Amino acid sequence: MRRCLARFQSQSFTPEKRLENLCAENLEYSFRLNAWAPILLAQGLLPLLRQQPAVFAAISARVGSITDNHLGGWYSYRSSKAALNQLLRTFAVEARRRAPKLTVLALHPGTTDTPLSAPFQSRVPEGKLFSPPWVAEQLTQQLDRATPEQSGRFINWQGDTLPW
Repeated sequence: MRRCLARFQSQSFTPEKRLENLCAENLEYSFRLNAWAPILLAQGLLPLLRQQPAVFAAISARVGSITDNHLGGWYSYRSSKAALNQLLRTFAVEARRRAPKLTVLALHPGTTDTPLSAPFQSRVPEGKLFSPPWVAEQLTQQLDRATPEQSGRFINWQGDTLPW
């Protein structure tokens, strides 16, 4: 397996289009950032989250949906978001027993105008590229509406349930 950590250090990382572009360092970095960090944060916050009604949510992505993967590619990012979804779903199951007032959600913000999406924005349909402040407002509204009965869901910025 080839080495490619320097791609992160130079800020030139782009999602892999082909299996040959995959490298262990980028895969590990994506998992650390997108899957491990949120669930380890949940672990640390659990004592506080159990004490009152609360919502724990993490930013996922529709490309992390196994069911909805029709294009392939994006190995590191896609698989790390799928791992995040599974970790959050598992946490939600446990929370039903240990913290019944806790709502755990995976959130898909839509295509957001960030450096990650910049190289692909020309293919985003009109009206489907969102600014970070707009996304933050939409997701905040979903969090404000969330109830423990919804815990364990993967939802988008409109509150629609997405396929795992």
